[in-house]
Amino acid sequence: MKTINEYSFENKKALIRVDFNVPLDEKFKVTDTTRIESAKPTILKILEDGGSCVLMSHLGRPKGVSPEFSLKHIVDSVSEIIGVKAKFIDDCVGEEVEKTVANLESGEVLLLENLRFYDEEKNGDVDFAEQLSKLGDIYVNDAFGTAHRAHASTTIIAQFFEGKKYFGNLLAKEIESIDKVLNNSEKPVLAILGGAKVSSKITVIENILDKVDHLIIGGGMTFTFVKAQGGSVGDSICEDDKMELALEILKQAKAKNVEVHIPVDVIAADDFNNDANTKVLDVTQIPDGWQGLDAGPKSLANFDEVVNKCKTILWNGPLGVFEMESFAKGTIALGHSIDNATKNGAFSLVGGGDSVAAVKQFGFAEKVSYVSTGGGAMLEMLEGKELPGIEAINN
Repeated sequence: MKTINEYSFENKKALIRVDFNVPLDEKFKVTDTTRIESAKPTILKILEDGGSCVLMSHLGRPKGVSPEFSLKHIVDSVSEIIGVKAKFIDDCVGEEVEKTVANLESGEVLLLENLRFYDEEKNGDVDFAEQLSKLGDIYVNDAFGTAHRAHASTTIIAQFFEGKKYFGNLLAKEIESIDKVLNNSEKPVLAILGGAKVSSKITVIENILDKVDHLIIGGGMTFTFVKAQGGSVGDSICEDDKMELALEILKQAKAKNVEVHIPVDVIAADDFNNDANTKVLDVTQIPDGWQGLDAGPKSLANFDEVVNKCKTILWNGPLGVFEMESFAKGTIALGHSIDNATKNGAFSLVGGGDSVAAVKQFGFAEKVSYVSTGGGAMLEMLEGKELPGIEAINN
């Protein structure tokens, strides 16, 4: 893997694809700076070498040029985090941009306007990619969150930097962490898959069954597995058309000696809201009018035991509707279990939008080994797919 640490950027302009797709409030202030902070080590390495940085990113899903999605809103946050006043230009290609880049001096940082103001970016347009390529001597991809997209700035552009393309520190770390779980893990290996639907995790489950010793299934997926085995799930979320598949997964797991752990009890509610009436019920005996919204106490004790005997842990998806305080206890308890296992030497990787939101919300982000920055990209890697943004650097 060719990383920026193999290269000196002295007097070179690095064109860096970062993922600054950050949330903004109604006053256009950045509300979560994690993605900017994640890119900082790469930017600083290049500046410390005596190079300059041209940063390109998308923000949101604009339809053409949309002022509310302008990257000018994040310039102050970028400057504050990297400790260098970033310059900004209100376009990302063209003569004016090329002139500004030509005048960029060592130690300076320039942030380009939102790439997705041009449809050519998402369409993977070769001419657009070539125009972008004129803005740097070296290409660096540090945007894991978009590595699964064959966009102009993440994939197509790499062909114009033969022998001059590198992984940034963040992207390299993401690849290494997922590889550690999938291919270089210390046993026993545990995967915890939560979330609402089995259908969104099928390929992940199928790909990781050969790599894990234990599989915890939580969240809404639970009820498809329970109902498939003859349990009553009441009004709980359930994919009836995936029940056969759930049984097939259990069969495959058994054949591969993977122990599958499903909740045995749940916190059930008589309505989908935080103030609903709740009670602890056996997961196979939920009456009509009630729905399981979190894992119950016996399940959490079982999961804690499994987590703490494993040496490699992948966590993707919460155990309950953690956005509501009444149904967050399971996800919080699981966080504590993983924290404890990590303190005792386990490698723990958390990824996927909801899990990442949960570990941040409940203060576990610093207590696990690694928190992935890319939801879709991480899922595709776990499914065993080659990501175009990574292939483009390796080829």
